[in-house]
Amino acid sequence: MLKRLQSPPSNPVEKIDFLHPVTSRLDNGIPVYVLNGSKQEMIRLEVIINHVNYDAQNPLRTMAVSAMLKNGTATRSAREIADTVDYFGAFLDAEYATDHITVTLYALSKHFASVLPVLVDILTASQFPQSEVDIYKRNSKQKLSVSMQKNDFIARKKFAHELFGNTTYGADINENDYDNLEREHMLQYFKEAFVADNFTIIASGKFEENEMETLNAAFGQLKGAEELVLQNQFTFVATEGKRILVERPDAIQSAIRIGMITINRKHPDFPGFSMLSCVLGGYFGSRLMANIREDKGYTYGIGSGILSMKHAGQFYIATEVGTAVCESALEEIYKEIEQLKQQLIPLDELELVRNYMLGSLLGSLENVFSHANKFKNLLFSGLDYDYYERYIKTIKLITPEELKDLANKYLKSDGFIELVVGKK
Repeated sequence: MLKRLQSPPSNPVEKIDFLHPVTSRLDNGIPVYVLNGSKQEMIRLEVIINHVNYDAQNPLRTMAVSAMLKNGTATRSAREIADTVDYFGAFLDAEYATDHITVTLYALSKHFASVLPVLVDILTASQFPQSEVDIYKRNSKQKLSVSMQKNDFIARKKFAHELFGNTTYGADINENDYDNLEREHMLQYFKEAFVADNFTIIASGKFEENEMETLNAAFGQLKGAEELVLQNQFTFVATEGKRILVERPDAIQSAIRIGMITINRKHPDFPGFSMLSCVLGGYFGSRLMANIREDKGYTYGIGSGILSMKHAGQFYIATEVGTAVCESALEEIYKEIEQLKQQLIPLDELELVRNYMLGSLLGSLENVFSHANKFKNLLFSGLDYDYYERYIKTIKLITPEELKDLANKYLKSDGFIELVVGKK
């Protein structure tokens, strides 16, 4: 009989098994990584296109190309693309990230060969009709205008720019950038980046020999770049500490961003620093939440985290608080940081965070597609599966003394960018 008043037993996470990809190449050399582990007749095909030839004078062209890939090709209109995808019960989307564009196709296995030509078409023959470009520019400017009324949006945008400057990580996009965007810029970028030797393919789901043959027939004959293509390369150095106030006299709340350029996933300290960030503000029971929300009542939510990108990492603390308590909230945030640098984390708190982080990792591996997502983290960072072994080992064995050392090594308040949008 089920005993509802008795909690079920819990056990520590001892081992996590990851599904590894099978690696191959198409006839033209495009690398393909296959994670075949699904009993369902479903396929997810992801084509990853690295950003190339960054132009600080035209920061929107890559983003615009990504947004408009489905808006018409030489042989299909935007409606025909949408109708074909819908007819076969598929899903097609493009996602822009700081280092690459990912074009994703979900399809039933039996319809894979029918919808794959649409994917090839948008990756090789997109036209970006002028009428669609005009609509994109108009809608994007309107969306930007609305977003610029929100303190949180302004803080996130300006914070990235302060850290990373005029790069894909920190470009401070404004309405003039949309005004200066031309169809010719997009066509040129499409020609430079959307070529076979800049494609990487990840296939997951029930992807077997027949599907590989179909994929090779569709992609294996595509040509490489006609001109020199340089993948984006950025070098960042830690910025000096700075306190910035973007004053908005009518603000009811102030948006706060605190952080710095830091290590990314390639660095051996990354797992330990991730755990330190989790203790500080990475889960609902974190120190920042317990203090700023639960005890002081200054905010509904506050958190910290580390973003790992190809050429850098970003440590950040983010929240919104009432303007009357902004200064007090800042004081409490720095107080929590200093405590991590001066005092050892209690073992019971550390054990709670260990279980949370390992449980979150295990819970994120619910199907073959989530296994593919974990593999992408490694692929984008140039790592192998030893990384996850080191990550798990670090989370399980790191000591309070080691975490305190990491806090003093990385959480240097005099090097933080502190940005407040609203009033202090």
